[in-house]
Amino acid sequence: MKPRSLTHLLFATLLLALPVAVTLQAAETASSFKLDETSFRCMREMTPVRHFYVDNLAGNLQGTLAAANAPQGAVYPTGSVVQLVPTEVMVKRDPGFSPVTGDWEFFELEVSASGSKISTRGFAEVNNRFGKNCFGCHAPARQPWDFICEQGHGCEPIPVTHAMTGALQRSDPRCGAAEPQPGDSWELFKLKSLVVIGSLVSTVKGWF
Repeated sequence: MKPRSLTHLLFATLLLALPVAVTLQAAETASSFKLDETSFRCMREMTPVRHFYVDNLAGNLQGTLAAANAPQGAVYPTGSVVQLVPTEVMVKRDPGFSPVTGDWEFFELEVSASGSKISTRGFAEVNNRFGKNCFGCHAPARQPWDFICEQGHGCEPIPVTHAMTGALQRSDPRCGAAEPQPGDSWELFKLKSLVVIGSLVSTVKGWF
């Protein structure tokens, strides 16, 4: 190949890639609300809805609550935050941000007394610490529940009970001192045992 032809080919490749890069940058800068590690706070400072907590980073908490409490399901407004345990969060991005996931972005957090650290974030590709795909778990609840899993929403049952998640919520280290209820220590022990067993099973499967 002549040098001039090679130069033209490289230039053409850059031109083809440019729209993609511009689109991604535009999508990132078009967000109507701030979203970083400081966006995530003590769960007990959020608003409880049944067994989970909600918030809205765009200031529309009433819209988020209306969707969460809609008997027949509803689409959550931009900025909605839905959280069951301290380390896993769903955030509703701007319309068109991720059509496949209904504009939900999934986060895995590391939490401590000093705050939150994002360990993983993304859309259909994000897995939780148990190796389960977040989007895959929530996809059965796409209609009419806007991907929010609750009993009767079509999601596959998980071995974590409401008693366990409640104990985790009350022990969120970002909130300061824990506010345990009777039985929380036992529920946390059972949950830790599930995590250990799950890790062992994953390790054994990796051997074959």
